[in-house]
Amino acid sequence: MERDRELIRIVDAAVAQAARKSGSWLLCRPGCFDCCLGPFPITQLDAARLRSGLAELRARDPERAARLQERVRGWNERIRRDYPVNTLQVLLEADEAAENEPCPVLDPETGTCDLYEFRPITCRTFGPPMRFGSESLAVCDLCFRGASDAEIAACEVEIEPGNLEALLVGELEAQTGACGDTVVAFALAPAACNST
Repeated sequence: MERDRELIRIVDAAVAQAARKSGSWLLCRPGCFDCCLGPFPITQLDAARLRSGLAELRARDPERAARLQERVRGWNERIRRDYPVNTLQVLLEADEAAENEPCPVLDPETGTCDLYEFRPITCRTFGPPMRFGSESLAVCDLCFRGASDAEIAACEVEIEPGNLEALLVGELEAQTGACGDTVVAFALAPAACNST
């Protein structure tokens, strides 16, 4: 996990730089969770990090962990009912699938992430203008309102982890046999995605 921590340090440093450059354009704050609605793909490395965070939460705050696990269970039940065939494929490929369903890790009372320290790369990089290699990442729709393309581009920061994430994902998938993208709820309740 030390190399995953290195990846997180690289990503978080780039995001912090982008946040500084973005200044008042960046409106992301605790309690703002529009980006926490709908399923999104995460890697097996992200999934392992989330499971590690849940284990730590269970040890530190069992009641909070139990509430989170209940949200995961409910999320999986609703999604399986609404998308009973090829569930994971539908969630990863259909933009409108479960688009208003809150992430099960989102605490509905506080509007914050119960596993924030362990969140996926996608969650870490969403908001400010970021570039990952040749790909520009999405900027939050609530931020940069009224900004010109040039103003947004001036705030963009490139994340430069080399191929560290791909290497770590490949190693983990080879080691565990789990492969391909998943979603947060399935990562935290792997039995829920069997045969999907």
